[in-house]
Amino acid sequence: MKAKPEIYANSRKGGKVCGSLFSESGQSLIELALLTPLLLILVIGIAEMGRFSYFAILVGNAARAGAAWGAQNLPTSADTADIKTAAQNDCQNCGSLSTTGLTVTSSPVCTCDNAGSLNPNPPTAAYCNSATNATAGSCTTGHWVVMVQVTTTGTFKPMFTYPASGLFGFLKIPSLTFSSTATQRVAQ
Repeated sequence: MKAKPEIYANSRKGGKVCGSLFSESGQSLIELALLTPLLLILVIGIAEMGRFSYFAILVGNAARAGAAWGAQNLPTSADTADIKTAAQNDCQNCGSLSTTGLTVTSSPVCTCDNAGSLNPNPPTAAYCNSATNATAGSCTTGHWVVMVQVTTTGTFKPMFTYPASGLFGFLKIPSLTFSSTATQRVAQ
């Protein structure tokens, strides 16, 4: 007599795979298809953060370069055109990263230094002007200090712009504006 076939003879329980119902041959491909967009977003985000940091460093270095140029002596501390040129020359890679370029402003600022205590603190441009400060150029205690203050501003534009809505609307990265100020004492 012939044995009755078992109910599970063609299923997993019986050790055999039944057609394509329990097949795992395409599972890896589907997992890769689902994870690839997430991995791509992660890689792009890392690249954007690197560019973001690099641009912030460039803007800060440009401010320091302009301040270093202006701190050479009293005439250079008031030479805004050359201070701007020095800052822009230091930030030669800023143009490729920004939409508006680098904006540079500078002014001499003054204070009185009395054993490390500054008055006024922070130093101001108005304190240098004899029209607003009757004692400009002299101090009752301590000594007169002239500094040059340079502010640089640049706008960072991301590599990719994303739509404000849609599936990846949360990825919208706006243009970001960086500003850095450097102050150095002028050699006298």
